[in-house]
Amino acid sequence: MSEIINEFEMSLETANFLKGKINYTPEYAIVLGSGLGSLVEDIEIDREISYKDIPNFPVSTVKGHKGSLIFGTLNGKKIVAMNGRFHYYEGYDMKQVTFPERVFWQMGIKKLVVSNASGGVNRNFSIGDVMLITDHINFFPENPLRGPNDERFGPRFVNMSEPYSRKMLQVVRNYAAKNNIKIKEGTYLGLQGPTFETLAEYTMVRNVGGDAVGMSTVPEVIVAKHMDMEVFGISVITDIGTAEFIEEVNHQEVLKAAKAAEPIVRELVGKLVELY
Repeated sequence: MSEIINEFEMSLETANFLKGKINYTPEYAIVLGSGLGSLVEDIEIDREISYKDIPNFPVSTVKGHKGSLIFGTLNGKKIVAMNGRFHYYEGYDMKQVTFPERVFWQMGIKKLVVSNASGGVNRNFSIGDVMLITDHINFFPENPLRGPNDERFGPRFVNMSEPYSRKMLQVVRNYAAKNNIKIKEGTYLGLQGPTFETLAEYTMVRNVGGDAVGMSTVPEVIVAKHMDMEVFGISVITDIGTAEFIEEVNHQEVLKAAKAAEPIVRELVGKLVELY
C-alpha cells in the first residue's frame, strides 16, 4: 500500500510545486527526445526549471539531454516541454522513467507528444526519414504498471487499442500532404538498451512486426494511456538495421542524423499543437 501512496502523493507534490511556478495549465506536454531539441527555439518561454530543482524528479544522464522543464507558449498554445527524458538503461526503475507523465496528469494536462530517434528495419526506410508512430511493441523487460494498481490513476488492465491518437495522426498526415512533406508511418518496438541492436536482433524486430526500434517512449506511452491521456508519437530514423549499415551505428551518427531531420519534426509537432 505504501508504494501506491508514495507514487500518487509524490507526483501530486511535484505537480503542486510546478503549478506554483506558473499561473496556467499547459494544454500539451512535449518530450523533446532526439530530433526535437530545437523546438525550444519556437517556444515563447515563461519559465525554465532544472530537474535538479524539482522535488522528486530524477536527473537525466545522457549526453544531448539538457535536463529541464520549459513552460511557455508554442503556436498560441500553453505547453510544458521536457528538455531531456529518463531511460530505463540509465538505471532508473520504470516508476522513475514514467514519473514525469504522472506529474503532467496531476497538473491537469491531457495531451502528450513523445519523440525519439530509432533504428529503421522497414526496407522502405532511409536514414533521416521521419516516422509517425501508429503503434508499438513492448519488449522492455518490465512493464511500468507492474505492481499494485492505484485506481486514482487508472484501471488495473489498460485498453491499448489506440496508444497513439488517430485524430492527432490525421491532423499531421493532412498537414504533411498539403505541404509536400515526406513522412513514413509504422510500429515502434521498444528494447532496453543501451547497446545498439545486433544484426540478428534487427532481423527479429522486423520479423515480429516492428518498423523501427529504440530505447524509450513505450513505457511513457503505457503510463499516459493508464491515465487516459491522448498521445502523439514521432520518430527520426537515424540508422538502418541491415548488414550494409550496421557497422556505422554509433551515438554520434545517431545525433547527427537526428539533427538533420529536426526541422521537419519541429514543423510537424508545432503544427499539431497549433491545429489540434
